[in-house]
Parts: sequence; C-alpha cells; structure tokens
Amino acid sequence: MSELTLTLIRLGLLLLLWVFVFSVTTVLRSDLYGTQISRRVLSKRQPEPRRSPGRQPAQPPAAKDAAEAPRPVRPGPRLPTGLVVTEGQLAGTSLPLGRGGVLIGRSPECTLVLDDEFSSGRHARIFPGPDGWLVEDLGSRNGTFLGGQKLVGTAPVAIGSVLRIGRTTLELRG
Repeated sequence: MSELTLTLIRLGLLLLLWVFVFSVTTVLRSDLYGTQISRRVLSKRQPEPRRSPGRQPAQPPAAKDAAEAPRPVRPGPRLPTGLVVTEGQLAGTSLPLGRGGVLIGRSPECTLVLDDEFSSGRHARIFPGPDGWLVEDLGSRNGTFLGGQKLVGTAPVAIGSVLRIGRTTLELRG
C-alpha cells in the first residue's frame, strides 16, 4: 500500500474515533443533567377558521314544522388542552392533555415526573370524563389542592384551574 492510502485510512479511523467520543459524551451529559426544559409552550392551538364578513354561514333548510326545526347549538365551555407548571423546579414546563390523561408524581412511569419530596410516587391524575376533564388524588399523603381546597376523590377542572402538589403549582390552559 502506498503512503497516501495509509495516511487516509489513519485519518478516517481518527475521525471515527472522535465521532464515537462525542456521541458518548453527549449520552453521558444527558444522563447526568437530565432533560432540558424549554420555557416556551409546547402545545400549539389550532387557529379558528376566519369567516369573510360578506358571507353568512349556510342556513339549514326550513323545516315543515316548528317543532321539527333544529335548535341552534350553543358552544359549550372551552376545555383545557394543556397543563403548565407555573411554580416549582419545573416552572415553564408544558404538557398537552392527551386522550389518556396525565399521571403526576415522583415515579418515572408518570407523565409529569416531579422532583419534590412532598409529592407521592403516583400522586394525582388528570383524565377526560364524559363532560370535560377531571382531576383525582391517588391517595397521596400530603394531598392535592385544587384552587386552595384539598381535593377529596375526583373533581372537574376547567381552563384556569390551579392545582398544587407539594411545592409545585400547575395550571390548566386552553
């Protein structure tokens, strides 16, 4: 083999070694320091479609009887779509509320893992109910507080509801 070929092989192996070293240090750094928390809201809302001012929404065809006429649907209260940590070590963390709900506690299996000595392993959960979102205390020792009142069992929550678990304060947002 020529000297040039050996030099190129050596440089290639050296480059591969450095790529390996950087990937190992990246993995070690993420294990040591944990995940980085973004201060921006992660859940993005869909904007409502805009109506042009000249066009009116289509009217349903006239019914034969007034009793058969469809009643206008009144928009219900807006439901929360996200959970934001407002106070505590994870302040600024935002989670979208999915179909399965959110489990909160110190256990690694929880959706929102709190590093708070006053929270239980499985402290509380927020889950969808038939008419909106509900929060339930899962038998925690220090309790879950909804709007300053200690939560017993389950209770409905809406946009702006404030939960306190140990030293962490959470707010439901739309």
